[in-house]
Amino acid sequence: MRASSQIFIALFCWFSFPGFAQQGASPAQVPTLAERPPAVALPAERRITLDVVVTDHSGNPVPGLQQQDFTLLDDKQPRTISSFRASYGTRQAADPPIQAIVLVDAINTPFRGVAFEREGLGTFLHHDGGELPLPTSLIILTDKDGGQTASTQDGNILVDSLDSQQSGLRTITRSQGFYGGMERFQISLEALDRFISSEATQPGRKLLIWLGPGWPLLSGPNVQLSAKDQDRLFQNVVRLSTALREARITLYNVNPPGMGNSFAGEFYYEGFLKGVGSAHKVQNGNLALQVLAAQSGGQVLNTSNDIADSIARCLVDQKAFYTLTFDSPAAEYPNEYHSLQVKIGRPHLTARTRTGYYAQP
Repeated sequence: MRASSQIFIALFCWFSFPGFAQQGASPAQVPTLAERPPAVALPAERRITLDVVVTDHSGNPVPGLQQQDFTLLDDKQPRTISSFRASYGTRQAADPPIQAIVLVDAINTPFRGVAFEREGLGTFLHHDGGELPLPTSLIILTDKDGGQTASTQDGNILVDSLDSQQSGLRTITRSQGFYGGMERFQISLEALDRFISSEATQPGRKLLIWLGPGWPLLSGPNVQLSAKDQDRLFQNVVRLSTALREARITLYNVNPPGMGNSFAGEFYYEGFLKGVGSAHKVQNGNLALQVLAAQSGGQVLNTSNDIADSIARCLVDQKAFYTLTFDSPAAEYPNEYHSLQVKIGRPHLTARTRTGYYAQP
């Protein structure tokens, strides 16, 4: 298992260098992360932007709040809100257009589960005659390719696109065990990395809804990482977390039991939700899809078989949200983790936003 974990980390480092794996390099030849610029460059100033959804006790977004209703805590210390903007669906012209992207994961989902995904997605796209609440595009992620459709509010167009793209049989299956899991991990993160890099150039907020269980966590008592492994893994955690935040991407995971993904440890990811502050504490589970979703301010929906309803629940977040900015303090050392919390000064209201960020000196 020790050897397996080292091979996994080598593959994981290749995720940071997409063309490197094809060159057949050995782990010792893999460059350090610092030799590749981040997917989204860190800003020269320490201005942090947060998209915040405030919900009532029923989970419905709450409009009409003012800046004085919000208290922002950075490592439990109050921070001054530099700017405040309220956005109410697509009617708010002050903010760049918000968009949704639905990704059908045909790499990590069992074959029958992919059919279940597509059926549920088709039901959602046909709802209300195909009129979607905001511009939406599709990605069919396979181990062969994963192109993205044009964005549209006509669900019928997306249904035609969905029907024309066959996911086919996977060449990487769960029966291939740990090594197959490593390869699926690599391909999935490469796809997410490419998506973030592409969307980083687009203004406005993006809601990425990932249909499927996500890549394997590959964490547990029998997976041991060396100090060098942990350092590289931590650098990837920092880079991906920062890239999602800078691109204003909120990530959601929809994984119904009916897709055949249910297992005894389906909530195992919850042990990794707290932000990791240093390399010697990092584990592979810190990069689980569900962890990234929760930390981005999104949701993990894995208890209902109604895919159409689950997607709609994700998109409800666009009806009302608030964009706050603040200036982070200078860090004492590189990649200093800061926890974030937004409190609302009204009863029975809850704020959901990014749970932390990495500050720089």
